[in-house]
Amino acid sequence: MMSTGGLISHAAPLLTGAETPPVTTPREAALEAATRELSKPQYHENDPSLLDRALAKALRWISDLLDTAAGAAPGGGVGLVVIALAVVLAVAALWWRLGSPRRAAGGPGTLFHDGIRSAADHRTAAEAHAAAARWNEAVQERMRALVRSLEERTLLDPRPGRTADEAAAEAAVSLPGHAGELRAAARAFDDVTYGGRTADADAYARLRALDLTLDRAKPLLTGPTA
Repeated sequence: MMSTGGLISHAAPLLTGAETPPVTTPREAALEAATRELSKPQYHENDPSLLDRALAKALRWISDLLDTAAGAAPGGGVGLVVIALAVVLAVAALWWRLGSPRRAAGGPGTLFHDGIRSAADHRTAAEAHAAAARWNEAVQERMRALVRSLEERTLLDPRPGRTADEAAAEAAVSLPGHAGELRAAARAFDDVTYGGRTADADAYARLRALDLTLDRAKPLLTGPTA
Protein backbone atom coordinates (compact mmCIF):
# COMPACT_ATOMS: atom_id res chain seq x y z
CA MET A 1 0.00 0.00 0.00
CA MET A 2 1.37 3.39 -0.92
CA SER A 3 1.96 5.85 1.82
CA THR A 4 0.85 9.42 1.84
CA GLY A 5 4.41 10.41 1.25
CA GLY A 6 4.50 8.26 -1.86
CA LEU A 7 1.50 10.03 -3.31
CA ILE A 8 3.13 13.36 -2.73
CA SER A 9 6.40 12.23 -4.29
CA HIS A 10 4.59 10.99 -7.44
CA ALA A 11 2.57 14.18 -7.80
CA ALA A 12 5.57 16.42 -7.52
CA PRO A 13 6.97 15.70 -11.03
CA LEU A 14 3.54 16.37 -12.50
CA LEU A 15 3.43 19.78 -10.90
CA THR A 16 6.99 20.52 -11.97
CA GLY A 17 6.32 19.68 -15.64
CA ALA A 18 2.89 21.31 -15.85
CA GLU A 19 2.14 23.82 -18.58
CA THR A 20 2.59 27.48 -17.78
CA PRO A 21 -0.58 29.28 -16.59
CA PRO A 22 -2.81 30.57 -19.42
CA VAL A 23 -2.36 34.14 -20.48
CA THR A 24 -5.04 36.34 -18.96
CA THR A 25 -6.51 39.43 -20.66
CA PRO A 26 -5.85 42.67 -18.77
CA ARG A 27 -8.96 44.19 -17.18
CA GLU A 28 -8.97 47.37 -19.29
CA ALA A 29 -8.59 45.49 -22.59
CA ALA A 30 -11.39 43.09 -21.63
CA LEU A 31 -13.65 45.98 -20.69
CA GLU A 32 -12.98 47.72 -24.01
CA ALA A 33 -13.69 44.51 -25.95
CA ALA A 34 -16.96 43.95 -24.07
CA THR A 35 -18.00 47.57 -24.63
CA ARG A 36 -17.37 47.28 -28.37
CA GLU A 37 -19.34 44.05 -28.57
CA LEU A 38 -22.33 45.36 -26.60
CA SER A 39 -22.46 48.55 -28.68
CA LYS A 40 -23.42 46.59 -31.80
CA PRO A 41 -26.93 47.43 -33.14
CA GLN A 42 -28.31 43.91 -32.76
CA TYR A 43 -28.14 44.22 -28.97
CA HIS A 44 -30.30 47.36 -29.01
CA GLU A 45 -33.05 46.58 -31.54
CA ASN A 46 -35.70 46.31 -28.82
CA ASP A 47 -34.49 49.17 -26.62
CA PRO A 48 -37.25 51.67 -25.69
CA SER A 49 -37.23 54.95 -27.57
CA LEU A 50 -35.99 58.20 -26.02
CA LEU A 51 -39.58 59.39 -25.59
CA ASP A 52 -40.61 56.13 -23.93
CA ARG A 53 -37.70 56.39 -21.49
CA ALA A 54 -38.55 60.02 -20.71
CA LEU A 55 -42.18 59.18 -20.02
CA ALA A 56 -41.21 56.20 -17.86
CA LYS A 57 -38.86 58.43 -15.85
CA ALA A 58 -41.62 61.05 -15.47
CA LEU A 59 -44.07 58.42 -14.22
CA ARG A 60 -41.53 57.15 -11.66
CA TRP A 61 -40.97 60.72 -10.49
CA ILE A 62 -44.73 61.28 -10.15
CA SER A 63 -45.10 58.05 -8.16
CA ASP A 64 -42.30 59.07 -5.77
CA LEU A 65 -43.80 62.55 -5.44
CA LEU A 66 -47.22 61.18 -4.51
CA ASP A 67 -45.71 58.79 -1.98
CA THR A 68 -43.88 61.67 -0.33
CA ALA A 69 -46.87 64.00 -0.51
CA ALA A 70 -49.16 61.45 1.13
CA GLY A 71 -47.41 62.02 4.45
CA ALA A 72 -46.40 65.67 4.09
CA ALA A 73 -49.18 67.44 2.18
CA PRO A 74 -50.98 70.20 4.11
CA GLY A 75 -54.60 69.34 4.73
CA GLY A 76 -53.98 65.60 4.54
CA GLY A 77 -56.07 63.93 1.87
CA VAL A 78 -57.32 67.21 0.38
CA GLY A 79 -53.79 68.47 -0.15
CA LEU A 80 -52.83 65.18 -1.77
CA VAL A 81 -55.75 65.47 -4.20
CA VAL A 82 -54.66 68.99 -5.16
CA ILE A 83 -51.12 67.81 -5.85
CA ALA A 84 -52.41 64.85 -7.86
CA LEU A 85 -54.55 67.14 -10.02
CA ALA A 86 -51.58 69.41 -10.67
CA VAL A 87 -49.50 66.42 -11.76
CA VAL A 88 -52.27 65.19 -14.05
CA LEU A 89 -52.47 68.60 -15.70
CA ALA A 90 -48.70 68.64 -16.20
CA VAL A 91 -48.75 65.19 -17.79
CA ALA A 92 -51.66 66.22 -20.04
CA ALA A 93 -49.72 69.27 -21.19
CA LEU A 94 -46.67 67.12 -21.93
CA TRP A 95 -48.83 64.63 -23.84
CA TRP A 96 -50.40 67.43 -25.91
CA ARG A 97 -47.01 68.95 -26.68
CA LEU A 98 -45.25 65.71 -27.73
CA GLY A 99 -48.19 63.80 -29.16
CA SER A 100 -48.98 60.13 -28.64
CA PRO A 101 -45.82 58.03 -28.03
CA ARG A 102 -47.30 55.19 -30.06
CA ARG A 103 -47.77 57.48 -33.05
CA ALA A 104 -44.31 58.89 -32.75
CA ALA A 105 -42.75 55.45 -32.58
CA GLY A 106 -44.70 54.19 -35.52
CA GLY A 107 -43.27 56.69 -37.90
CA PRO A 108 -44.73 57.79 -41.24
CA GLY A 109 -47.29 55.45 -42.82
CA THR A 110 -48.93 55.15 -46.17
CA LEU A 111 -50.98 57.82 -47.89
CA PHE A 112 -53.87 55.68 -49.07
CA HIS A 113 -55.57 53.04 -46.97
CA ASP A 114 -59.22 52.97 -48.02
CA GLY A 115 -59.24 51.87 -51.65
CA ILE A 116 -58.73 53.75 -54.89
CA ARG A 117 -60.48 57.10 -55.33
CA SER A 118 -59.89 59.79 -57.92
CA ALA A 119 -58.19 63.09 -57.27
CA ALA A 120 -61.56 64.79 -57.74
CA ASP A 121 -63.07 62.59 -55.03
CA HIS A 122 -60.30 63.47 -52.60
CA ARG A 123 -60.65 67.18 -53.39
CA THR A 124 -64.39 67.05 -52.77
CA ALA A 125 -63.81 65.34 -49.43
CA ALA A 126 -61.12 67.89 -48.51
CA GLU A 127 -63.41 70.83 -49.25
CA ALA A 128 -66.19 69.26 -47.18
CA HIS A 129 -63.86 68.86 -44.21
CA ALA A 130 -62.58 72.42 -44.63
CA ALA A 131 -66.14 73.80 -44.70
CA ALA A 132 -66.72 72.10 -41.34
CA ALA A 133 -63.36 73.37 -39.98
CA ARG A 134 -62.01 69.83 -39.68
CA TRP A 135 -58.54 70.96 -40.70
CA ASN A 136 -56.65 67.75 -39.97
CA GLU A 137 -58.93 65.72 -42.23
CA ALA A 138 -58.91 68.48 -44.83
CA VAL A 139 -55.08 68.46 -44.97
CA GLN A 140 -55.01 64.68 -45.25
CA GLU A 141 -57.52 64.54 -48.11
CA ARG A 142 -55.87 67.42 -49.97
CA MET A 143 -52.48 65.71 -49.84
CA ARG A 144 -54.08 62.53 -51.15
CA ALA A 145 -55.73 64.54 -53.94
CA LEU A 146 -52.38 66.09 -54.87
CA VAL A 147 -50.61 62.73 -55.10
CA ARG A 148 -53.50 61.03 -56.89
CA SER A 149 -53.55 63.86 -59.44
CA LEU A 150 -49.85 63.30 -60.14
CA GLU A 151 -50.55 59.60 -60.61
CA GLU A 152 -53.41 60.34 -63.00
CA ARG A 153 -51.08 62.56 -65.03
CA THR A 154 -48.49 59.73 -65.04
CA LEU A 155 -45.97 61.92 -63.23
CA LEU A 156 -45.98 59.28 -60.51
CA ASP A 157 -46.41 55.55 -60.96
CA PRO A 158 -49.35 54.26 -58.88
CA ARG A 159 -47.77 52.28 -56.07
CA PRO A 160 -49.44 50.81 -52.98
CA GLY A 161 -47.78 51.61 -49.69
CA ARG A 162 -46.23 54.90 -50.81
CA THR A 163 -45.65 57.41 -48.00
CA ALA A 164 -46.09 61.16 -48.22
CA ASP A 165 -42.32 61.69 -48.02
CA GLU A 166 -41.70 59.20 -50.82
CA ALA A 167 -44.36 60.83 -53.01
CA ALA A 168 -42.82 64.27 -52.45
CA ALA A 169 -39.31 63.05 -53.29
CA GLU A 170 -40.46 61.22 -56.43
CA ALA A 171 -42.61 64.12 -57.63
CA ALA A 172 -39.71 66.55 -57.19
CA VAL A 173 -37.82 64.73 -59.95
CA SER A 174 -40.24 65.96 -62.62
CA LEU A 175 -41.27 69.12 -60.72
CA PRO A 176 -37.96 70.36 -59.27
CA GLY A 177 -39.19 73.94 -58.93
CA HIS A 178 -41.69 72.78 -56.31
CA ALA A 179 -39.45 70.40 -54.35
CA GLY A 180 -39.48 72.52 -51.18
CA GLU A 181 -43.26 72.94 -51.23
CA LEU A 182 -43.72 69.22 -51.77
CA ARG A 183 -41.53 68.40 -48.77
CA ALA A 184 -43.48 70.87 -46.63
CA ALA A 185 -46.78 69.32 -47.75
CA ALA A 186 -45.56 65.83 -46.86
CA ARG A 187 -44.40 67.07 -43.46
CA ALA A 188 -47.80 68.67 -42.81
CA PHE A 189 -49.54 65.39 -43.69
CA ASP A 190 -47.28 63.35 -41.40
CA ASP A 191 -47.61 65.84 -38.54
CA VAL A 192 -51.39 65.63 -38.40
CA THR A 193 -51.67 61.94 -39.28
CA TYR A 194 -48.88 60.38 -37.21
CA GLY A 195 -47.35 63.13 -35.10
CA GLY A 196 -50.38 64.18 -33.05
CA ARG A 197 -50.25 67.76 -34.36
CA THR A 198 -53.26 69.94 -35.22
CA ALA A 199 -53.65 71.70 -38.58
CA ASP A 200 -55.36 75.03 -39.15
CA ALA A 201 -56.96 76.99 -41.97
CA ASP A 202 -53.61 78.40 -43.13
CA ALA A 203 -52.06 74.93 -43.40
CA TYR A 204 -54.94 73.75 -45.53
CA ALA A 205 -54.87 76.89 -47.68
CA ARG A 206 -51.18 76.35 -48.49
CA LEU A 207 -51.76 72.72 -49.42
CA ARG A 208 -54.79 73.59 -51.53
CA ALA A 209 -52.82 76.27 -53.40
CA LEU A 210 -49.99 73.81 -54.06
CA ASP A 211 -52.43 71.20 -55.36
CA LEU A 212 -53.95 73.67 -57.81
CA THR A 213 -50.53 74.95 -58.87
CA LEU A 214 -49.15 71.47 -59.55
CA ASP A 215 -52.27 70.58 -61.49
CA ARG A 216 -51.27 73.26 -64.03
CA ALA A 217 -47.49 72.90 -63.74
CA LYS A 218 -45.48 71.71 -66.72
CA PRO A 219 -43.24 68.80 -65.70
CA LEU A 220 -39.55 68.56 -66.52
CA LEU A 221 -39.24 65.76 -69.06
CA THR A 222 -36.45 63.33 -68.27
CA GLY A 223 -35.03 60.50 -70.28
CA PRO A 224 -32.41 59.78 -72.94
CA THR A 225 -31.53 62.67 -75.24
CA ALA A 226 -31.10 62.36 -79.02
